[in-house]
This record gives sequence, C-alpha cells and structure tokens, in this order.
Amino acid sequence: MKTILSLITISLMASSTCAQNVIPIPHKTDKNITWSSDEKEYFSDIWQNKVVTNVSEPTMELFQPENPNGTSVIIAPGGGLYALSIESEGTAVAKWLNDKGITAFVLKYRLVPTGEDGVQEITVEGNTNPKRIGERVAPVLPLSIADGLSAISYVRSNASALKLNPNKIGFMGFSAGGAVTMGVTYNYSKANRPDFIVPIYPWTTVLPVQAAPENAPPMLVICASDDPLGLASGSLELYASWLTAQKSAGLHMYSKGGHGFGMKEQGLPSDDWIQRFYDWALAEDIVSSSE
Repeated sequence: MKTILSLITISLMASSTCAQNVIPIPHKTDKNITWSSDEKEYFSDIWQNKVVTNVSEPTMELFQPENPNGTSVIIAPGGGLYALSIESEGTAVAKWLNDKGITAFVLKYRLVPTGEDGVQEITVEGNTNPKRIGERVAPVLPLSIADGLSAISYVRSNASALKLNPNKIGFMGFSAGGAVTMGVTYNYSKANRPDFIVPIYPWTTVLPVQAAPENAPPMLVICASDDPLGLASGSLELYASWLTAQKSAGLHMYSKGGHGFGMKEQGLPSDDWIQRFYDWALAEDIVSSSE
C-alpha cells in the first residue's frame, strides 16, 4: 500500500510540475472565428512527427536550464497554421537550447480551426485547392502574431522572476512560425520588441517581406535552396531588406535540406543549423562564451 501511495504522490507531483510549466497567454478573442474541436496532440503519420492542432487558447511551455545564463528564446513551431510541429520544431529545440543555458518557451499560438486531423486537411487542400489554405489562414494569422507579441510581453514583464535578462529575449519561428516571427517584428512596440529574431524557412508567401523596422533587431535567416515550397527566394529577400536598412543580419542558406527539417537528422549540413545559430548568438553577444 505504501508503495502504491508513493507512486501516486510522485505522479501528482510530476503533473503539478508540468502544469506549472504551461503559461496561459493573455489574448483578445475574435467573434468571427470559432473552434468546434478541442486542442489535440498526436503523432502524424503524414509528417512523421508529433503535432498539435486546434489551438484556440494560446499558451507557452517553459523549459528552464539548470544554470540559466539570462538569454531566452520564444519558439514558434511551424505547420501551415493548421498544426504545430511541436516536437521537431518545438520541444527538441528547447531542450538543445537548455543545454547551452538558454531558457526556452515553446509557443502554442492560435491555429486554423480544423477537424480530427489538421495535417491531413492541409495536405489534401495543398494538393487540390491551395487557394483555400490562404483563405483559411488569412483571418487567423493576425491572432497568431498577437499571441507572439503577448508572449514577449509576458517574458519581459516576468524576466526578474525567471532569472532572465529583459534585453536578451529572442523569437525563433519555423515556416508558419517564421511568418509569426516576422509579423511580430513588423508590429512590435517598446514592451514587446524581440531583442533578436531567427526566422527559419519563413513562410514569406503568406506574409510578404516588408522594409526592416527603424529599430530592427539582429536577425539570422536559415533556409535551404531546395525548399520545395520555394521559400529560399523569400528568405533571400528578407535578408536583403535588413542589409538595405543597414541592420545586423546573418544568413545560412543550405544547398540541401528541403522544408521542415527542424531537428530531424537527414545526414546533411542543415542538421547543424542550431549550432550555427549558437555561433551567431556568440558573435552578436546574445550569449557569452564564458557561459
């Protein structure tokens, strides 16, 4: 009996710890968008990755390193705004950053309302009616961007309690999360300005490249030339917009890697993109070599 009670106690403590690591994001609702299905996490056979769909209430999961160095990164996974590639472009990234002393927040921003399998929906529509994807994404993307801005505000206002430097809060986004990253960058105020940004194969066709903001943060763009969605050219345009404005910018354009490589191992140089991010962060004094 004591053994059973001990196991129950440990289980409850683990559940409590997990709950404490999930942070609700303040947000305004939109009466024109409704979700008929609950948020769902499952393994997608199509994407061969764990995904999350039907996010209607934005949250962040906090990943804290043993010895935080003060730098933090909010991570926005991709998935066409129909889903979030929550493992390869989320939790696996956060754990790698934790090993370097960087505090990470995996953001679940609001998504397009879908049925049982959002990944299947976007796959079918992509093959039969790509225009429909844009129509469904258009009203939701502003909400996703608002969630990103709200996430930065939360981290900055709670920086002291989280042992973070309020001037070293970055935003990293993949694909649709890259569009969220740039939406955040084009719309920030003093309270929610990211201190550095890392758009990774950003979805520039859904959010076209704009002029760099006057106080644009340092940016590192990462993509592959063989991206099947044609996002390499948009990544180059984004990089060039920072150069034109004489803002700090870096670019890693891999010849091979495809789209959505995230933390997947493909036996290619693009597998090491996250180490290249860390090298760049050292050069930009976002993290210190002594940490």
